[in-house]
Amino acid sequence: MTALAATSVEVTVPASTANLGSGFDALGMALSLHDVVRAEVVDGPPGSVRVEVEGQGAGVVPADGSHLVARMLHRTLDRLGVPAPALRLRCRNTIPHSRGLGSSAAAIVAGVAAGHALAGISARDPEYAPAALQLAAEREGHADNAAASLFGGFVVAWCEDGRFRATRLEPHPDVVPVALVPGVESATHTTRGLLPERVPHADAAFAAGRAALAVHALTSDPSLLLAATADRLHQDYREPAWPETVALVRRLRAAGVPAAVSGAGPTVLALPEAGELPPGLDIAGFEALRLPVDREGVRVTAKP
Repeated sequence: MTALAATSVEVTVPASTANLGSGFDALGMALSLHDVVRAEVVDGPPGSVRVEVEGQGAGVVPADGSHLVARMLHRTLDRLGVPAPALRLRCRNTIPHSRGLGSSAAAIVAGVAAGHALAGISARDPEYAPAALQLAAEREGHADNAAASLFGGFVVAWCEDGRFRATRLEPHPDVVPVALVPGVESATHTTRGLLPERVPHADAAFAAGRAALAVHALTSDPSLLLAATADRLHQDYREPAWPETVALVRRLRAAGVPAAVSGAGPTVLALPEAGELPPGLDIAGFEALRLPVDREGVRVTAKP
């Protein structure tokens, strides 16, 4: 493969929530909140990129080839053996940055999908999807968010001999996520640094059982979600960074609402019945967003 097959592609990529309480670095789910990236071939030096951003990150993220979408698009074309042309990227972002809703994974998947589309292939094609996931997950270091944004629905992700893999499962129709988003940002590398290198065997056994239960609860029996989303591996260790987040998780769970820290935080993921939070619940400092599961994953339209 040596030439471009399209000169303009548009990529729509969903947000994601990871861990889902008990499934640390293993469980993820796509959410109906989207970034849209349009990549167009323009006149200019090969490999040059001009980036225009509106919405989340405007005026903050880079406007050149160091932009995360641009870097991943170039990396994808390089893996596919296609020389990078001069490009203009237009990004319309609605996924909040650094809030635990997979904004980085969405940008990574957008770049990977756009690169494949410019080369005339689909990152979702069974022939190319494993390599596309590997490319996306290598940048993140784990595949839960990237797999959710790539494939949609609910995913179980793992790494085997250095290869990132994931399987997509269909969430139960009664699973309606609510994201409670604060105004403050997070840095995953900072909150991950709070995690211990070792945990008690009893906590590891607890996590294994609850993560297995979460797969069943999310796909077949949402009545078990309160128990399934209980965690002993990561949330309490991150409390010093996000005390308000962990306190809200505890208030929700005390009210009978399945809840967990979304990714590395500080957003809280709630899975209330019918997507409705209990009346009178104190969520001061958080904006509640009802975000149904995105069941489609990344989608691309291309023009020759």
